Amino acid sequence: MREPLTAQGMGPLNGPADSVRVLEWIGEICGNRAWRYSMTVVGLTGSFGSGKSVVARMFAALGAVIIDADEIAKEVVKPGTPAFQEIVQAFGREVLGDEQGALDRKRLAAMVFQDASKREVLNRIVHPRVRKRELELLSHYKDHPLVVLSVPLLFENNMEHLVDKVVVVVVNEAERMRRLTEQQEGLTSDEIQRRLQAQMPQEEKRKRANFVIDNSGSLEEAQAQVKQLAAMFLGEIR
Repeated sequence: MREPLTAQGMGPLNGPADSVRVLEWIGEICGNRAWRYSMTVVGLTGSFGSGKSVVARMFAALGAVIIDADEIAKEVVKPGTPAFQEIVQAFGREVLGDEQGALDRKRLAAMVFQDASKREVLNRIVHPRVRKRELELLSHYKDHPLVVLSVPLLFENNMEHLVDKVVVVVVNEAERMRRLTEQQEGLTSDEIQRRLQAQMPQEEKRKRANFVIDNSGSLEEAQAQVKQLAAMFLGEIR
């Protein structure tokens, strides 16, 4: 079998041109499954407020390795990184917080979720770097039996080819709004709706999923669904 492709050798990303280069490179990989390894990779996704992170932690408790796009996104924009510098250049110093010059993520989010063109600028700075790191981690964990790639915009970014199965976490709208208004301090109903509108509708994600976890109920109910799926995935490996 041909040697697997990885993110090694790409070097640092130092500007928009390099970001475009990585997007094109990732597109080539997504169309060629020869780079894949023997482990099972599960893509985990869900709309804003679905509880995807909670479900990811449940998979982790059962022994899965979690590659979390949200956490990687925080890492690649830390002060001093090329992405951080590009964001400040694109959006101005008003997106900086008071804490050691880090980004004010809430202020930046409010800005980009009100303007699709600004959101596109941010995505083109951040997403290629996140994808590069995800591929590095997939390579690193190539011998682990079960890896969960947790990505909010998995379908929107056409990443299905990087995974074997897609699990979508869903929640009814009443429960979603209840959780978000309780957990996301300072977010108004309008701000929540703008974030949801920036994503693929939940029902469309449900249609595209291989498996669906309904997270509208208790933690115990969600955990039972996760255990069933984990046992299935690990059974397929054996």
